Amino acid sequence: GARVRTTEFCSKLHLVDLAGSERNKRSGAQGKELKEASHINSGLLALGNVISVLAASERAPSRGNQHVPYRDSKLTRLLCDSLGGNS
Repeated sequence: GARVRTTEFCSKLHLVDLAGSERNKRSGAQGKELKEASHINSGLLALGNVISVLAASERAPSRGNQHVPYRDSKLTRLLCDSLGGNS
């Protein structure tokens, strides 16, 4: 009989809701909403730090293995696989 080749792929799709990621002073948020916006902003800062380290290591691989701060926020821990890391 004829042989059939099959290939199986496994993918991940991350959807991240960044609502509330505006400046705290401009938003006028208070209480629980202000706390949530602060957490979102700190997660975005950590994500920016991770991306900066990864980009720097791509540009200058001779600099050795730099620490990539995946564990600095829940957001970066969740996106670690998608960003190319293993923490």
